[in-house]
Amino acid sequence: MTANPSHAIGGLPAGSGALALDTYRLTKRFGTFTAMDSVTMRVEPGTVHALLGENGAGKSTLVKCVAGFQRAEEGSILVDGREQDIANPIVARALGIGMVYQHFTLAPGMTVAENLLLAGGKTPALIDWKTKRAELKAFLATTPFSLDLGVRPAELAAGEKQKLELLKQLYLKPRLLILDEPTSVLTPQEADEVLGHVREFARSGLCTVLIITHKFREVMAYADSVTVLRRGKAVHHCRVADTSPAQLAQAMMGGEQASSSQTPISRRPLPANATIALKVDGLKAQGDRGTLALHDLSLSVRAGEILGVAGVSGNGQRELVEALVGQRPRLAGKVTVMGQPYGAHRAENRKLKVRSLPEEPLRNACVGDLSVAENMALRDFDQPPLSRGGVLSFPYWRSRAREWIAEYGVKTQGEGAPIRSLSGGNVQRAVLARELAGDINVLIAANPVFGLDFAAVAEIHSRIVQVREKGGAVLLISEDLDELLELADRIVVMSEGQIVFETSAAGAERHVIGAHMGGGHHQPLKREPTCE
Repeated sequence: MTANPSHAIGGLPAGSGALALDTYRLTKRFGTFTAMDSVTMRVEPGTVHALLGENGAGKSTLVKCVAGFQRAEEGSILVDGREQDIANPIVARALGIGMVYQHFTLAPGMTVAENLLLAGGKTPALIDWKTKRAELKAFLATTPFSLDLGVRPAELAAGEKQKLELLKQLYLKPRLLILDEPTSVLTPQEADEVLGHVREFARSGLCTVLIITHKFREVMAYADSVTVLRRGKAVHHCRVADTSPAQLAQAMMGGEQASSSQTPISRRPLPANATIALKVDGLKAQGDRGTLALHDLSLSVRAGEILGVAGVSGNGQRELVEALVGQRPRLAGKVTVMGQPYGAHRAENRKLKVRSLPEEPLRNACVGDLSVAENMALRDFDQPPLSRGGVLSFPYWRSRAREWIAEYGVKTQGEGAPIRSLSGGNVQRAVLARELAGDINVLIAANPVFGLDFAAVAEIHSRIVQVREKGGAVLLISEDLDELLELADRIVVMSEGQIVFETSAAGAERHVIGAHMGGGHHQPLKREPTCE
């Protein structure tokens, strides 16, 4: 792939205006884990190119390599047909590549004007503020965003901070603008405003845009082309005009058959009078940046049932789990377990027999420096026989841990080893042993097999099914549609913090679920009678 240096792109001389980006067999590894596997992608100049994929698909790794924050072990990056060694962000900036990050990078104690000037990286010792303010006002006049140059980020709402992050990059006149989920803190109206401006900016020939998003609506409305990544590989490239949310969801999720490593799950019909074990009514909760992540969400799970929650990541699933298990405040709504109010306190967990298998168990369900035995005792260390008369019985902790290690096949140097020394699958097995001990009324499981090998997946799935077979209710939140279709009795779809679709798993159609996952309820798609 070579290019004539005098070649014009969109009527603009080479080296200015929108650039063409190619990645060729780009591969990035972290130890033994391949985060990006031989990704080849073409981004045409002056277009908006969307990058889709679930968490862990390799999207952020790809754009960080392009922006100079990481270096690929194999493959090439070409700008306007010429291979470039983008060793660091300074090299990327010199090539005209700018990136707006998912997390804010503003200087909170400085004004909007000062943040804009800082973005350039070359600030003079003495600043002629009268001249600079006039320049900045003139720049803002070319955008649809009105921000007070004298205000500090601490005084701005989340949406305004996101606009400032975008303005910082636009001020530097990038040739390629990379946006990492730029609308995650914006209202739909603000998102349309921001993306509309970005699209016009690209179509003017001044810039090429590469956008990571989880929202199919944004892809369909604002992108020209799209690349789908799955498990580190680029699996689908197309023009947006030639695709649909359902097709994109299919590409993201894959069409693989469920793992054949375990016996097919048999579903027995629930009696009509089955007890509602978990009921969530009108739940509201904020996201990390102050915007509403859950909007009057309601669902119920009956005893002896697995309710699967599908959805593209970033649509409130994490906030739902955290609000249910006590890691995130509830702004409104009511949660009951076995008909009794449930506030996720430790005493209620014990009394109502509620257990949880969180995503990233080492971060959310363990104390890394404590031993395997100590982590296995976190739920009941102060209860007999682990504690008698206020005295902790460490020998019993250790003997029980040895039993569980053997039963669950936890590979460890021993019950005294720090739990952080275990592999991810073995941490999950250790947490499973603790959470699945004894009787269970409600089990809340979030992406319980993410990143695990086939053997661990089959084992954990079988243990989740055992909870249902013993009469427990399971709320299974997963980004793997195959997992939900294999295990669940019913499936609901979350989109933008709400339940937008419901179907029985036995009668579920992948493309219908996929369309709703991609915000298909905004499209002219008819809902099945089971829709909410």
